[in-house]
Amino acid sequence: MLGHRKKDHSVKRVSFSVIGIVMWTCLIAPVAVTAGRTADNASPIYGVTIPPGYRQWAMVAPSHELGLHELRVILGNPQAMDAYEKGALPYPDGTILAKLAWKQVPLVEGHEIVPDAFVPGPTTTVQFMVKNSKRYAVTGGWGFGRFIDGKPVDKAQHETCFSCHAAHAKGHDYVFTRYAP
Repeated sequence: MLGHRKKDHSVKRVSFSVIGIVMWTCLIAPVAVTAGRTADNASPIYGVTIPPGYRQWAMVAPSHELGLHELRVILGNPQAMDAYEKGALPYPDGTILAKLAWKQVPLVEGHEIVPDAFVPGPTTTVQFMVKNSKRYAVTGGWGFGRFIDGKPVDKAQHETCFSCHAAHAKGHDYVFTRYAP
């Protein structure tokens, strides 16, 4: 009888060990893999990554800069849209804005170019602003990410983000885009 109990305890220890390994594999290992992948796809300086599902966010407004020959749209996550609709400044932590940009190409119908009409061509960039007042305190509470073909651009390009926003949009919590209801 005593020998039988020892056997039961060792089986239980083995079972708990196996359960522990399975839990580690299912819960901890994916976090480590994700952490490694995120670092490769994060913007330099800020560590901003492309948020999943951003293409389903609501439109804040179109955007246009002379000379770039791009079509652009600004999207906002639910926190951004709530702040825009309420006219709340500063934007709350958790706000994320996305700028999608495409080369503008002439609209062609049949074999003819439609005069003065343009449509999106190839994607040029996808850019993000992420509000986290503690993490990005030095840059007005905002982190920036600019991506081409899903990859972050270099550090030099990211070094220009905040200085431009600080020079031209400080009075609007560093955000250029106004809501287009």
